[in-house]
Amino acid sequence: MQRRSFLAAAPLIARRLGAQSRSRPNVLFITADDLGLQMSSYGETLIQTPHMDRLAGSGVRFRTAYVVQASCSPSRSGMFTGLYPHSNGQYGLVNTGHKLHQHLYKATIPSVLKRAGYRTGIIGKLHVAPEDTFPFDVRATNSANTRKVRDVAARAAEFWKGGGADPFFLMVNYSDPHAFRDSPTASEWYFPPQVDGLPASPIKPGPKTLFPFQQIDTEGQRVRTANYYNAIKRLDDGVGMLMAELDKTGKADNTLVIFIGDHGPPFARGKTTCYESGLRIPFLVRWPGVSKTGVSDAMVSTVDIAPTIYDAAGVAAPLELHGRSLRPQVRNPGARGRRYLAGEFHMHGSRPVYPRRAIRDDRYKLIHNLLAGKAKPSTGIDGDHAYEWSRAAAYDGTPVRRAFDTFADPPEFELYDLRDDPIEFNNLAGKREIAGVEKRMKTALHQWRVETKDPCLDPGFIPRLTAPAG
Repeated sequence: MQRRSFLAAAPLIARRLGAQSRSRPNVLFITADDLGLQMSSYGETLIQTPHMDRLAGSGVRFRTAYVVQASCSPSRSGMFTGLYPHSNGQYGLVNTGHKLHQHLYKATIPSVLKRAGYRTGIIGKLHVAPEDTFPFDVRATNSANTRKVRDVAARAAEFWKGGGADPFFLMVNYSDPHAFRDSPTASEWYFPPQVDGLPASPIKPGPKTLFPFQQIDTEGQRVRTANYYNAIKRLDDGVGMLMAELDKTGKADNTLVIFIGDHGPPFARGKTTCYESGLRIPFLVRWPGVSKTGVSDAMVSTVDIAPTIYDAAGVAAPLELHGRSLRPQVRNPGARGRRYLAGEFHMHGSRPVYPRRAIRDDRYKLIHNLLAGKAKPSTGIDGDHAYEWSRAAAYDGTPVRRAFDTFADPPEFELYDLRDDPIEFNNLAGKREIAGVEKRMKTALHQWRVETKDPCLDPGFIPRLTAPAG
């Protein structure tokens, strides 16, 4: 196998910043909480997402994009730092006590851009610790209900009106389509079918609302999946309102817009796993003056967000990053990228700790479950009962039961042919006829772990994941 470094070749070279600040692009970075590929521009047919599709059509849509970890805080840590969680320290949620390593406190996007003269703002969740190390000039985190998408657009407009000649960095984080609880102590999670009258026409539960990566058909699951789609419809309305407000500022033609989901849907075999339905997200980039319009087959990661923004702003990366600027791919959507794309998992809440590593190429996917046979992952996420329902007699002897059995008690290695089995139901690890592929993928995964200095290469490190990072 030809060896190719997974790391960015070198820190970005800073351009001269003596030019007028207005020559540097503004940055609008939009995240949608728990949004997978359920957008019509990514092939979804059950609903239409015209506003997000319009954004996709005005720049580059990356067909295959990963988050670093399918869990909120670790995922966002990769965006802010350009490093995988195993290197930045945010192994689990903020409320578990984990946080960025101290040497990274001044190496996040808002810190770097603030020093470069950008006005910084955030609307919605930050969810990476320590939150007080992020130097936002305007911070609407705990005060903003970002399911009220009209309010989000109004807050963004207020931020833009308050700016002067300096360029801006604004991060907008929508709560939709994350599941919702009426209070932090409530046990029931659900997806509000409407908030402030949006979406105007909610879809109804039915067999077509069910997810292919689960194939669990119960009345309860039909309701949950239908309302997840309704949350996406509301999100789409919000993105349309937000972009309309940006257009009103007259600054849209000098604003880099990046739109992503922070990981896949909050359903079993999605969020908190290393399956495609957990790691894979929509990833849209509109970079005026640089980006062409089109679809890129280059495999990209959210660790690429920070170096892309630094490149656009003309500032040097604060340290060697795991990601790389996407300028070549947005300038030419046909440009090649990585040969391999990696993701990982450690923990979501405080328990269970179940570290995994995953890597894929343009066809095959390998997952390494580091504690296979010694521990088991969680089988539930945000109130989803799919695993429990998969125990029903109706699924005896079916591929659905087999897939959920693997999900609940995985072997050390899982290997999938994503071309023939995109929902990852048929584990090929250990099959003689594919042994060459398995060996190649294991070698690539090990190379990535070594180059990125994965601390879990030392088995003695894994028990330390149960304690807050220091």
